[in-house]
Amino acid sequence: MSLKKCQVDVVIVGSCNMDLISYVSRFPKPGETIHGKRFSTGFGGKGANQCVMASRLGARTAMVGKVGDDSYGRDTIKNFKDNDVITDFLSITKEASTGVAPILVEDSGQNSIVIISGANFEITPTDVNQAMAHMDYPKVLVCQLEILQDTVLAALKEARSCGITTVFNPAPGIPDLPDEFYQYSDIFCPNETETQLLTGLSVSNVEEAKKASLVLLDKGCKTAVITMGSEGAVYATAESRTPIHVPTDAVTAVDTTGAGDAFIGSLAFYLANHPSLDLGEMIKRSCAIASISVLAPGTQTSFPWKQNLPSGLI
Repeated sequence: MSLKKCQVDVVIVGSCNMDLISYVSRFPKPGETIHGKRFSTGFGGKGANQCVMASRLGARTAMVGKVGDDSYGRDTIKNFKDNDVITDFLSITKEASTGVAPILVEDSGQNSIVIISGANFEITPTDVNQAMAHMDYPKVLVCQLEILQDTVLAALKEARSCGITTVFNPAPGIPDLPDEFYQYSDIFCPNETETQLLTGLSVSNVEEAKKASLVLLDKGCKTAVITMGSEGAVYATAESRTPIHVPTDAVTAVDTTGAGDAFIGSLAFYLANHPSLDLGEMIKRSCAIASISVLAPGTQTSFPWKQNLPSGLI
């Protein structure tokens, strides 16, 4: 690890996986074998995806994570470098293999994912604290739930103590999430399914999402942002407690894999690099970039670069 203080806009503490993607006409039933159409591999993990998205938009982005001492791990590090991500705080462990995620994508673009965490579960609070000590204070820190909860909470607490804006994406969703995760989140950002798990409320439309956003605020976060795919997003702040719907343009999805991560990475970019924007505008632009990502197959391969976006988005 470099001893020189590293200039960072966005730091992501989270997972790195190799995606193993099978394209099928439909999901198989339990016990059923079906023929797939094609297979591909790709770089993934919610943390890595969000990191690459923020970097492609122009944020100086650093990844705090672990990969295995294997070909997937070495390829992952190279991929980060190819995407201009700072890799000083990404380490290799011999204790576990690089995380993998077998993914099924059906014709409608919907996906089903299984995660084998591997090296991601080797990331410790000490790793996070050591990494943060070697950064000139980032503007934004982003975490998810594909690494150990204790490590996530340590990262959120460390960032809060340093005055860094915290963005927490509680994915994969779990019921009975401890209150501290809300209390140390400046922006708490689940999707509809995760929100339903966390609140016990149905979140099948905008009005239900608005009600759920207030429940999330009651748990202690400063701002709740619920992403809703083609419906855009709903957000509410503790200051106003007035839920607002941010719609997005409808598109015909090719592959929705990683769209939520494209949103989170984009939001982190705007928070760090365009802090004068209204939060609603940041969310609107992040929804637009996520919508662009579903027009191409794959995860990170579908994420647009800054230079390929309409000028109004950057």
